[in-house]
Amino acid sequence: MLAPGSTIGILGGGQLGRMLAMSAAQLGYRCHIYAPEGDNVAADVAARYTCAPWHDGDALAAFARDCDVITYEFENVPVGPLAGLPQDKLAPGIRALEVAQDRVREKRFMLEAGGTPADFVAVDHDSELADAVERIGVPGILKTRRDGYDGKGQWPINDRADAQGVRIPETGCVYEARLTFECEFSVILVRGRDGEVRFWDSTRNLHKDGILAHCELPAPAIVAEQSARARDMARKVADALGYVGVLTLEFFATSRGPVFNEMAPRVHNSGHWTIEGAVTSQFENHIRAICGLPLGDTASVSRTMVMDNLIGADALDLAGHLSDGRAHVHLYGKSEARTGRKMGHVTRIG
Repeated sequence: MLAPGSTIGILGGGQLGRMLAMSAAQLGYRCHIYAPEGDNVAADVAARYTCAPWHDGDALAAFARDCDVITYEFENVPVGPLAGLPQDKLAPGIRALEVAQDRVREKRFMLEAGGTPADFVAVDHDSELADAVERIGVPGILKTRRDGYDGKGQWPINDRADAQGVRIPETGCVYEARLTFECEFSVILVRGRDGEVRFWDSTRNLHKDGILAHCELPAPAIVAEQSARARDMARKVADALGYVGVLTLEFFATSRGPVFNEMAPRVHNSGHWTIEGAVTSQFENHIRAICGLPLGDTASVSRTMVMDNLIGADALDLAGHLSDGRAHVHLYGKSEARTGRKMGHVTRIG
């Protein structure tokens, strides 16, 4: 067990790191943020902050020496530089990043674990796209293998003409079938160092322009019907990775059961409601897990809950959001309210 007063290193300076650092402080830990130059809002609530590139080996080594355990707040931290860190300090480990950073590898890993992704095929060159469309059919969606998030790096292929003239990036793409589904939902779990796994309730997730906009409990009945199978898939993935911390898998609820969409080896936007809506939040349980502490109860405190992301200028009306006495408002301290940028969230319980 990591004693209070120890230092937790967090790779990444965004809002997830910010909320992790706040939960860590509640339990008596200090946090050291490492992130490249940018709007690093996690540094505002941390004891120390190193601003340096990911590939600065000396800066990373000094950061690691100051930390008793190291975690990450987003899945696109480059794996190469992390190989030089003490691996016994890193939780979750590098393997989870290696899987999650490549959509093709992620889907193949899910198949090996007994999961069900949508039909897909890797597309590494321009000449392979037409064949992929023939094999999978239309409509479909073309996604970059790497670095896609919040709807970025995705192109709908509604008919074969849409595939003509498309240039495949050097890192490659994956073409997958577009599904008919009733709703989207997440399975969020926490796995301790002893292998114990606990799950939060699954919300119905609604997206707008590729960005998560709204989560709600209770989810439709089909989610309750399919959550046990989805949880079983998620547990197998966590066990196969030897995972420590919070892990999120996103699913489509379809007529043939839960279909895997993607994995996030971290705390997740669809779990922000757990700060007020669960006995123990995803952020606190992630800190508990990586520090070797007993896991907290993940039960929901109410049968009904909604969480809305505050995107772009929507976040600026703080007084308006707080005029609802049930509203729990979280603003992330970002300096510029750009279109499509997550600036905060608001949760309403009951």
